[in-house]
Amino acid sequence: MTIRLMQGNEAIALGAIAAGCRFYAGYPITPSTEVAEVMARELPKYGGKFIQMEDEIASMAAIIGGRVGGLKSMTATSGPGFSLMQENIGYAAITEIPCVVVDVQRLGPSTGQPTAASQGDVMQARWGTHGDHPIIALAPISVRQAFDLTVKAFDFSERYRTPVILLTDEIIGHMREPVELPDFSTIKIYEHKVEEKPEEYKAFRNTEDGVPPLVPFGEGYRYHITGLLHDEVGFPTQRLDEIDPWLERVNGKLEKHIDEITLVEEDYQDGARVAVLSYGCSARTARHAVKVARAQGKKVNLLTLLTIWPFPEKQVEALGEKVDKIIVPEMNLGQLAYEVERVVGRKKVVRVTRANGEMVTPQMVLEKMED
Repeated sequence: MTIRLMQGNEAIALGAIAAGCRFYAGYPITPSTEVAEVMARELPKYGGKFIQMEDEIASMAAIIGGRVGGLKSMTATSGPGFSLMQENIGYAAITEIPCVVVDVQRLGPSTGQPTAASQGDVMQARWGTHGDHPIIALAPISVRQAFDLTVKAFDFSERYRTPVILLTDEIIGHMREPVELPDFSTIKIYEHKVEEKPEEYKAFRNTEDGVPPLVPFGEGYRYHITGLLHDEVGFPTQRLDEIDPWLERVNGKLEKHIDEITLVEEDYQDGARVAVLSYGCSARTARHAVKVARAQGKKVNLLTLLTIWPFPEKQVEALGEKVDKIIVPEMNLGQLAYEVERVVGRKKVVRVTRANGEMVTPQMVLEKMED
């Protein structure tokens, strides 16, 4: 292992390559452009393909096609481009095509401030598409974690046949930290095992674990792909006895594996009646505020969410039973705080919000502790 000084965006690109990504399609947009730049330079060295598309709609469509063709695929964007991708993210969800979408969040709405940080896409990551389907969204808080969670995003995507959102932000994407990366050859990569014969294969069959294996096109396994509701071999259907089992399986498959998907970091103190809960760049603020408070003799719990979707209800509910107040700092007007309030009740939640492109400061969190 060697220690390197690198950006979060660079770590994301290298994490994707380490995870086996061999196809990248994207359109440059601040503050995610470095992901594309590194992939353009490094991916061909590993036998991969890079293509710059005409826009984000085409980029999302291309990575779906790339994965259907057998290559693990990724794209990266920011808020405006993420909005454009939503229809095809829904297509990936209904067709259960694994892929990874990196959203390096910036200030909005609309063009906003391209170089300013934000955490304003939290709800869009969960509810951006129309219709009901589950989604996984991971949020790193450091450069090394940007690498690790990118690897995890590909693992989850392949393991559960679903698009996965790596929901980072301008601060994590552009900050530089010394990072010690592992040897790529030591990283375990999940691969679906297909045991059926080609004539027996059903790409959307209702398996016990909820995740049928996906065989790439061109290997002799015939199936159909459509954005319409479909039967077990992928052909459109209006039969409720085929639609309902599909709905139940797809909307329940993540819940069956929720303990493996939910990633959090807990730092609790016995007797603490106040907690700070955060994610992404705001978690760095939260950690510093907790460090200062403890140095002053206060007892404070800290819960950092690395998985924000599916929302870690069990962990947040357990925290709510331990404390009287949960302070939630985030760089928006309270998007994730809504979820915390839903689980523990509004009276327990104290919001610390900022949506002007500047970070929530430790002092803002400490003032709420004093209140």
